Amino acid sequence: MNDGGAIRPAYTGIARYLDGAGGGALEAKRREAEVLFRRIGVTFAVYTEGGDPERLIPFDVIPRILARGEWDSLHRGLEQRVRALNAFLADVYGPQRILKEGLVPAELVLKNEGYRAVMEGFTPPGGVYTVISGIDLVRTGPDAFYVLEDNCRVPSGVSYMLENREAMMRLLPNLCAAHRIAPVSHYPEELLETLKSLAPPACQGDPTVVVMTPGPFNSAYYEHSFLADEMGVELVEGADLFVRDDTVFMRTTAGPRRVDVIYRRIDDEFLDPQAFRPDSALGVPGLMRAYRAGRVTLANAPGAGIADDKAVYPFVPAMIRFYLTEEPILQNVPTYMCEREEDRAYVLDHLGDLVVKLARGSGGYGMLVGPHSTAEQRADFAARIREKPADYIAQPTLALSTVPTLCEGGMAPRHVDLRPFVLFGKNQVRIVPGGLTRVALREGSLVVNSSQGGGTKDTWVLEGDPPPMSQSMGAEGMTQSMGGMTQTLGQMTMGNMTMGKMDFGGKKD
Repeated sequence: MNDGGAIRPAYTGIARYLDGAGGGALEAKRREAEVLFRRIGVTFAVYTEGGDPERLIPFDVIPRILARGEWDSLHRGLEQRVRALNAFLADVYGPQRILKEGLVPAELVLKNEGYRAVMEGFTPPGGVYTVISGIDLVRTGPDAFYVLEDNCRVPSGVSYMLENREAMMRLLPNLCAAHRIAPVSHYPEELLETLKSLAPPACQGDPTVVVMTPGPFNSAYYEHSFLADEMGVELVEGADLFVRDDTVFMRTTAGPRRVDVIYRRIDDEFLDPQAFRPDSALGVPGLMRAYRAGRVTLANAPGAGIADDKAVYPFVPAMIRFYLTEEPILQNVPTYMCEREEDRAYVLDHLGDLVVKLARGSGGYGMLVGPHSTAEQRADFAARIREKPADYIAQPTLALSTVPTLCEGGMAPRHVDLRPFVLFGKNQVRIVPGGLTRVALREGSLVVNSSQGGGTKDTWVLEGDPPPMSQSMGAEGMTQSMGGMTQTLGQMTMGNMTMGKMDFGGKKD
C-alpha cells in the first residue's frame, strides 16, 4: 500500500486478478507448480541434512512487482556498485592505492582468507574480475533499498529466476498477458555474450566457452547444467579438462579442443591443485598458469571473493567515492565490526537488538537474530565474539517490506529480498530486469535462504501502467470467489512496515 492506504499502482492488476480467483484454485496452481518443478528437476541439496537430499525450493504463484521507475533506479545503483567493486579488485591486486591511503585497512584485505596472492600483478582479460555478480537487496520504504550483501564469487540462483518466469507463463498465462512484463529469458544469451567479450588475447576466432562444475553432488548442480544447456556450451568437470603448453583443452570424442573461457562454478581453492589446495580432485592442474599466461579466461576471477567479504562490505560506499567520484545510489546497512573495540562493546550490550553474522558465513548459518534469540543463544554468541571478534559483524534489524504470499492458511504477508544478477563484460554492464526474489515462508521467520526453508517468487518489472481495475484479467480456470481479497492484498503490500523485523542473513545459497 502507499502512504494513503491504497494499493500501489503496480499491484492493481494482481489485486483484480486475486479478487476473481478462488483460494482453492490458487492452491491448485501452487501444487501444479510443484509438479512442474519436480518434473523438470529444479532441485537443490542441503548438505547439513545428511545424504545430500535433493529438495524443491517452494515456489509462490503470487509475483513480486516493481514499477519500471523503481527498477531503473536500482539498475543505476547496481551498475555503479559493481563497477566500484571491480575497481577495488583491480586496485588491491595492483597498486593498492586504497590501502595506502588508509580508506580500507590493509590488514583486513591482505590477511583475508579470500585474498589470493597468486593474483598480484595480474590483470584478467578486459580488466574484469566480477563478471557475474549477485547483489542482495532489501526494501524498507517506497524509495529506500539497502544492499545486504555483495556476491562476487560464484553467485547462484539465476536459474530459479528463469524457471519461475517460465512457470508463471505456463500456470497463469492470462495474468501474464494482461501485464507488460519486462522479459528475463534472454539472460543466457547476455551471459554468453558477456563471457565471449572477455576471451583472452590468445583466442583466435569464435571463443569456446564452457561451464565448469564440481559435479552432480554440488548443491547448485541443476543450475550449472541448466546454464550450460541454455547457452549451448559444454558442461565440464575438472577431469574433462587438461593443460598443455599453458593452454587449456577439453577432452572430446573428436580429440582435444581448446577452451578459451571457463565460467567456473567451483570455489577458488579447488580450481588448481598446483596453485591452491593440493588435495583437490575437482580442479585442473596448471589452470592458473594458463590463466596468468593469458590463454584462458576464468569467470569470476580467482580472488574476487575479497570484494564480497562481510567485513569489507562496510567500505563499499567509500570505494564508490574513491574510484568513481560519485555518491552511492544504493545504501549500505550500518555495520558494526566486532574487531573494533568500540563496536564490539556496543554489540555485546545490544545483542538482543542486532543481527550478528559470521564475517565469512553463508546460507543463513552461524547467525544470531537478536530479537528472536534466547538468553542462552545470546550468551553463546557473546562468548564467540569475545574469543574471535574479527570473525563477526553485526547489523541493526530494520522494518522491511512484505509482499502477499500464498501460505498454508491462505494469503499472508511475508518478508522478501531481491538478488539481481549483474553481468560485467568488456566495456558493457548488462542486467536483465528483476532478479530472484526470495521469500521467508514461515510465519515470523526472518530468513529467506532456501537452506533455511525459504522459497522464491517470480519478479516482475512492469514496462507500463498495470491493467485498469475494471479490466478482466481472465480466471485461469478459477471460479470460486475470494471476497475481500483486494482488501487483504492492500493490507499486505508495500507500506506495511509494522509487521516486524527481518534479519540480514547470509545470502549465498
